[in-house]
Amino acid sequence: MTNTSRSGSAAANTNASTSGSGSDQVTVDLLIIGAGPTGLYAAYYAGFRGLTVAIADALPQTGGQISALYPEKLIYDIAGFPAIRGQDLVDRLTEQANQSNPTYLLNHSVTHLNNTDQGITATTNTGTHITAGAALICGGIGNFTPRELPTGTEYLGRGLRYFVPHLNDLAEQDVIIVGGGDSALDWALSLEPIASTVTLVHRRTQFRAHQRTVQQVHTSSIRVLTPYEIHKTSGDGPLSEVVVANTNGDEITLPAQTIVAALGFIADLGPIEQWQLQLRRRRILVNPTMRTNQQHIFAAGDIADYDGKVSLIAIGFGEAALAVNHITTTLDPTRSTTPGHSTDT
Repeated sequence: MTNTSRSGSAAANTNASTSGSGSDQVTVDLLIIGAGPTGLYAAYYAGFRGLTVAIADALPQTGGQISALYPEKLIYDIAGFPAIRGQDLVDRLTEQANQSNPTYLLNHSVTHLNNTDQGITATTNTGTHITAGAALICGGIGNFTPRELPTGTEYLGRGLRYFVPHLNDLAEQDVIIVGGGDSALDWALSLEPIASTVTLVHRRTQFRAHQRTVQQVHTSSIRVLTPYEIHKTSGDGPLSEVVVANTNGDEITLPAQTIVAALGFIADLGPIEQWQLQLRRRRILVNPTMRTNQQHIFAAGDIADYDGKVSLIAIGFGEAALAVNHITTTLDPTRSTTPGHSTDT
């Protein structure tokens, strides 16, 4: 295995991104692209196999789709847990990954990935350069960006947010949630006992969320305003007030320290389509070792495709371990693909 070193250290708080500039250089054995469940487990397992790791994700926090879309929902198909809250699963996977002391590159989108005779080189949107023996793409459904709120974007980071990974961050606040899907209503119900007030604003009278969830919202203390939209936002510094209006021009002024815009996401493969990888059904084709058509590039999780593929978090964990074991022998052919048992260490 090549002798490698790293720039930076493990992020104590993975919600803070590793800063990047044109001069930043990270050198590791393995670059993992995607900090969702599969990527986090791959980071842990790579450390178990003795590899140094960097893990990059365009989002500002670990967890991928879980943290972004359903952090408060219960997940029922994780081995060993009859049920586990989405964010709790992410927190435990992050804690497990941290045992491998990975370099976290959050808020870093990998824009260029090149296969070389010695491994891979990559560049992120911040200008950070990464050299690694191999890359493992665990990008889920690819890049997904939130649909922007038409009004009030100037308050992003000062009251406007698109994710609520930690509910207690909004304790005792006046919160307005915009949207009519499952995420919007789930966050509204989860914040009801924590926030001072919760108002749900939706531009239609019908909701896309599950009917049982809609009924729960209507029988709660959550104020529901339909069909209304955000008309104006104001505040000297942080957000303090929101004006909503309906199609008749009727306006309501509401106190608000936070707007949660849950308007859905736009998903696409982004730069992956330019990386000369063989694709099928907008997924990356892999062989039984999880290797792509590029020698030093592997894929696992929802982004990977092969005959008989089943997209489950549990499957992604297995694919991550399979990929890392074969990456280990790719980097050092004298090592065994068989890892032994963790209890042997």
